[in-house]
Amino acid sequence: MTDPLDRVLELVASGRLTAEEAAPLLEALEARRPAAEAQFTAGDAAADDTAAGSGTTKARYARVEVRERGRRVVDLRVPISLGRIALARVPGLSREQITEVEEAVVSGARGPIFDVEDADGDGVRIVLE
Repeated sequence: MTDPLDRVLELVASGRLTAEEAAPLLEALEARRPAAEAQFTAGDAAADDTAAGSGTTKARYARVEVRERGRRVVDLRVPISLGRIALARVPGLSREQITEVEEAVVSGARGPIFDVEDADGDGVRIVLE
């Protein structure tokens, strides 16, 4: 049986669901996730939606773009609350790169935080919105 998160991501990648249609499904899957897996968002749970003292709102979504041979094959807007589950499913990210993204989220960063591309035009870009 396919993991429900994988199935939703496949539907978005194939164009059968838009990112906006998938967002409530992903949030529902997040709500069902065991507490032991929620360690990535634990720091955010105690904080409100504004960055500490800055008056700016924290990012609520991560846009993940995956390119193959220069062509965008995935353009997915994922709720930040999915945290580590979604990051672990982005192809080609090393453990160090995942840690870099997690640190940017925890720090309240916004905008492009990760962009890699190889000579063949394959790459991943993550933007916090």
